[in-house]
Amino acid sequence: MIPVQGFSGQKVAILGLGRSGLSAARALRAGGATPICWDDNPGAREAAQSEGFDVSPIGRAEDFENVASLIVSPGIPHLYPAPNKVVAAALAAGVPVDNDIGLFFRSLATRDWDSFDTAPRVIAITGSNGKSTTSALIHHVLSEAGRVAQLAGNIGRGVLDIDPPSDGGVVVLELSSYQTELARALTPDIAVFTNLSPDHLDRHGGMGGYFAAKRRLFAEGGPDRAIIGVDEAEGQFLAGQLSEGVVDDRVIRVSVEAKLDGPGWSVFSRKGFLSEYRKGRQAASVDLRAIKGLPGAHNHQNACAAFAACRALGLAPRVIEEAFHSFAGLPHRSQIVAEKDGITFVNDSKATNVDAALMALLAFKKIRWICGGLEKEGGLDGLKPGLRNVAKAYVIGREADAFALQLGDTEAETCTTMARAVARAMEDAEPGDTVLLAPAAASFDQYDSFEKRGEDFIAELRARL
Repeated sequence: MIPVQGFSGQKVAILGLGRSGLSAARALRAGGATPICWDDNPGAREAAQSEGFDVSPIGRAEDFENVASLIVSPGIPHLYPAPNKVVAAALAAGVPVDNDIGLFFRSLATRDWDSFDTAPRVIAITGSNGKSTTSALIHHVLSEAGRVAQLAGNIGRGVLDIDPPSDGGVVVLELSSYQTELARALTPDIAVFTNLSPDHLDRHGGMGGYFAAKRRLFAEGGPDRAIIGVDEAEGQFLAGQLSEGVVDDRVIRVSVEAKLDGPGWSVFSRKGFLSEYRKGRQAASVDLRAIKGLPGAHNHQNACAAFAACRALGLAPRVIEEAFHSFAGLPHRSQIVAEKDGITFVNDSKATNVDAALMALLAFKKIRWICGGLEKEGGLDGLKPGLRNVAKAYVIGREADAFALQLGDTEAETCTTMARAVARAMEDAEPGDTVLLAPAAASFDQYDSFEKRGEDFIAELRARL
């Protein structure tokens, strides 16, 4: 646990008692604060009470008297589409609003670090797609290289639940836009921006607000090194803002669309080969094509970002490459579930938006594509470049017919349920085909989460293999 510093003897309100909220309450108490907790869910309140926390309604002006801060869980809106009423009351009372990420960064460094030979480092990864895989890959490489590393944030453990880092330890954090937007402290040593595509736009008041939430990690975080995906205009803009010039190697540019061989520091992938360039010369290369845990251009982008982060920590290229080969990938993210009779079965349930699904479609050939669900804003036009790889679509979800109509000339069958989609795809599949779940939609019309959707896909497959 990371005890929270700066609130000893003070009351701190906590709104939302899920994983991050309860973790924050424990860490605040460990740091000498008195947490005042609330959640609209009776079960969550009971869980907090069972740990001895004061659970009391908050929301009136008088509830914030002598309260030093309000700590808010990521799912609770604080600005768009409208502030939660408790957040609004805190702001009206002049009480600062923060989250567990802000508490983590203000509390991580301690006087124990004075005796360390090497200060611990924090690598923070954000972006629309690929941040979980990039985070896990960095952690995997560091662990394989013998470095003491912990994985936390949006993946792994809650940030305040990790152990205080030891001499030379590394903390790898996956951070969502919900987390970076609100955190009052953001001070990573290395920050990674994978890419940007439309997502969570209602929560951020549009694309500009969404980008601004990601940008805070760099503009306000002031990392020693910034690793920026520059395949979108926003990434190019961000890299330009952070760099003092073309030779400034504090910014490492990453691409899977362009050769970056200028005088700065860059890592890019073309046709499955990763290249590192420094001062206009190639410093390293890795053949990514045979690495099963990183299929497709989107995973090659993840590999480039992870490679850059590990190089920024001083790891040798061959050490990183060797660790890449033992990376098994993450569940629900281009996860190869099975291979039988020449047919490959892939679970990419995390492809909840069009950009992520497009990357999956471009990663494989002759696809039996299981898609559909709760459609996000913007329609499906962005999928067109990948539809040439689709032999047939099998559409699930409550609005399966409407989803199928947007696929143009692609053959599509309305299946509605996962069971029927898997059965029909397996009946049609031939050697050389890939049966791919990449929904291009949220799961909430039929499932509690993308994980549950992926687990259902795997269960239906295994019942038939």
